[in-house]
Amino acid sequence: MPEKVKDFKEKIATADAILIATPEYNFSVPRVLKNAIDWASRPYGDNSLEGKPVAVTSASPGMLGGARAQYHPRQVFISLDMYQINRSEVIVTFAAGKIDENGKLIDERARELIKQLLENLIDWARRSRRE
Repeated sequence: MPEKVKDFKEKIATADAILIATPEYNFSVPRVLKNAIDWASRPYGDNSLEGKPVAVTSASPGMLGGARAQYHPRQVFISLDMYQINRSEVIVTFAAGKIDENGKLIDERARELIKQLLENLIDWARRSRRE
């Protein structure tokens, strides 16, 4: 296994939770994200993602906000025994009009949903550590 992959897996193993923010490519996630998930879960018996709380968010210039990009990793997370945060579901539609020229999200509704998602992820991570 390449050293960079070993380092990546170690960072995941020591993380309390994982947040994935992804664009949508052809009704799914970018291949680099899927590849990273695959590396992190291999070899069999050494899945650094197992038992991790995880949340997904997406943004898109279109009206679906990358919603389809969230479906595939959610299916994969089930097979990897990850604990998904289901609410609030954050799908930022028409993102170009909601992000300023400095890259700051200026849409208050989207900011509130992201805040709630992160609070839920933190809460789940804290609860899972106590168990």
